[in-house]
Amino acid sequence: MAPHFSVNLSCCFTGPRPEKLPWSYNEHDSRCISLKNRISDTIEAVYNSGIRHFICGMAKGCDMYFAEAVIALRDDLPGITLEAAIPCDTQSSAWSPNLKARYNYIVHQCDTETILQHEYTSDCMLLRNMYMVNNSSLLIAVYGGTGGGTLHTINYAIKQGINVIQLKP
Repeated sequence: MAPHFSVNLSCCFTGPRPEKLPWSYNEHDSRCISLKNRISDTIEAVYNSGIRHFICGMAKGCDMYFAEAVIALRDDLPGITLEAAIPCDTQSSAWSPNLKARYNYIVHQCDTETILQHEYTSDCMLLRNMYMVNNSSLLIAVYGGTGGGTLHTINYAIKQGINVIQLKP
């Protein structure tokens, strides 16, 4: 049985995939390094406000930056937990071997793994995002002003009365 976490002490995350970022897959770009530092600083500030449980949708790009930041902060932040909210069993099946290995490493580092459905459907990412928001009191969003899943998740969180911390890419 999966541990139960209080929604009042949970934070989820949304952000774009690499294709929508100015640096694409080049994580050595100074803008990417800066964003990763801001994500880490934001997680630490949220932790210091009392939130201990963090939920990640496990997509390529910003989701991975977020999960890796939570993992890296574990030694310094006692009681911090990470949940992988996986939209479907096949989420990483079409990814490159390096991205699959990174994904699998992150999943294995998570305290909780929630698989929302076994097969891919056209709405499984949307359902994953709704699950994350519905189980959180705060959303951290990397958002630069374009449409897509990140904007939809931000709008859904606002409609649900969830606070949003926005970070520019």
